[in-house]
Amino acid sequence: MIFDGHTHLFGPGHVGGSFLSDAKKAWGDGYELQTTPEDHWNVYRHAAGAIVLAFNCPATGVVVPNEYVATYVQGHRGNLFGFASVDPHAPDAPEQLEFAVKEYGLVGLKLAPIYQNFYPNDNAYFRLYAKADELGVPILWHQGTSFVSQGFLDASRPELLDPIARTFPSLKMIVAHLGHPWHAECVSLIRKNPNVYADLSALVPRPWQFYNAMMNVTEYRVSHKVLFGSDFPFFTPQQTIDGARAINGILAGTKLPRVPEEEIEAILHRDTPGLLGLPDLADRRWQV
Repeated sequence: MIFDGHTHLFGPGHVGGSFLSDAKKAWGDGYELQTTPEDHWNVYRHAAGAIVLAFNCPATGVVVPNEYVATYVQGHRGNLFGFASVDPHAPDAPEQLEFAVKEYGLVGLKLAPIYQNFYPNDNAYFRLYAKADELGVPILWHQGTSFVSQGFLDASRPELLDPIARTFPSLKMIVAHLGHPWHAECVSLIRKNPNVYADLSALVPRPWQFYNAMMNVTEYRVSHKVLFGSDFPFFTPQQTIDGARAINGILAGTKLPRVPEEEIEAILHRDTPGLLGLPDLADRRWQV
């Protein structure tokens, strides 16, 4: 059984603005994005567990409330772990995070500079990171590109997280999607900072990009810092598992180096709750 470290809910009315209009430009006017708790649980009822992300991005039109995620995961304690999201522009963002952790029982923070339009290395936001560090909750970052036209692309480079990691060395952070397309930058970041990890979510549909990303991981010997995630509902966990195991399939007839299969399997069966110190599962022996 596999733990999925990157999944979403999108309830009625949660997605609009430039996110939805740009998605329709990319995938057609009929595109709609909605994933209810029932949809999510139908997929994850047989999994070892999953992280479920709130998403507070009014700048680009997506707001999945903390309470919506908390209500869902509270019905599946020990299997599902909710991460809060706050708008970093809000003057009381640190207090909002503390409320979400202490009152809603959420156990992490999701931030996304390209969707929230902020520069993460700006000192104005360090109070929020300090609060996460004080509360002992990890931060999962969408620190990479996106199709959303109004997002701040230059705020999305993985290297912008390095000052945060150095200022808060005990704060655990995860870079989603291996920081695509800046995989080498992401690998450099996770190699030098002990408590910074990455996940491989949303990469398997781009086989050449995925292969090159994982070769960076392999050559720099940081596969132990890579976590499994699917980015559900955009991709299912099974699609991600199958794509990861097929990573070397594009190399037939070439002399290109292979990504070691044992590294892929180790990622698929990683003890993400234990690494991140998530409650309930973190204190018991992890079984796969």
